[in-house]
Amino acid sequence: MAEAAAVVDYGLDSPALTRSWFHRAGWTLALGLLVWVINRQEYPATAAELLAVLAVLAAIFAAVAAYRTYSSRTGKLQLREQLLDQLALKGDEKILDAGCGLGLMAIGAARRLKTGKVTAIDTWDPESLSGSSQDAAKQNAKAEGVADRVRFETGDPRKLVYPAGNFDAVISFAALHRLAGDRERDQALAEMLRVLKPGGKLLLFDTAETGYLAQRLRSLGAQDVTLSPWVWLWCQPSRSVSARK
Repeated sequence: MAEAAAVVDYGLDSPALTRSWFHRAGWTLALGLLVWVINRQEYPATAAELLAVLAVLAAIFAAVAAYRTYSSRTGKLQLREQLLDQLALKGDEKILDAGCGLGLMAIGAARRLKTGKVTAIDTWDPESLSGSSQDAAKQNAKAEGVADRVRFETGDPRKLVYPAGNFDAVISFAALHRLAGDRERDQALAEMLRVLKPGGKLLLFDTAETGYLAQRLRSLGAQDVTLSPWVWLWCQPSRSVSARK
């Protein structure tokens, strides 16, 4: 019997929040039905109107939940390729992925390498990303056929253990907004620039604070700092920040 193909799973982002939108949809529709059942004999028109309003609200909540799920399962995979195109990789680069999760960006970058290597670090928080673990990220890399080109390690972007000028590119996807405040984000940005080679590329994508990130990179001496247009993955305004050391 042929062996089943390995399943790649890059996780559901903020799973508790996404589930809460589905719950809101269910409870709102249930409330509308309850109001209608209780009042349909005595106030049929009003009961029908209230049911219609609550049904519309439930549909909106369900749509938000569905789009958040789509963003995690499909949208971010499409966005990954657009972001990696910006790096114009030659295939021999050393790349750091800071806050790699289940390996979305690290594995995507590794697929574009020939002799290069990706180092991917994370603290593996399943509350931020469903199923997040180092072992699961390694399984994704194996399933994608790049296990020999990417190494996963536990690490903190605020305190990188790598020597200065060690990487040709540093990437970070939807990770910096999870740090506790601008001071910690400043530390992470300074560390990312430190481990970049002169002329190396930095590519960040996040759902918040992108304007601040760009401002801080300029103050830290980064060159060619550029903000992309907004996109609306997870029903949140998001964009990338690119720069060069």
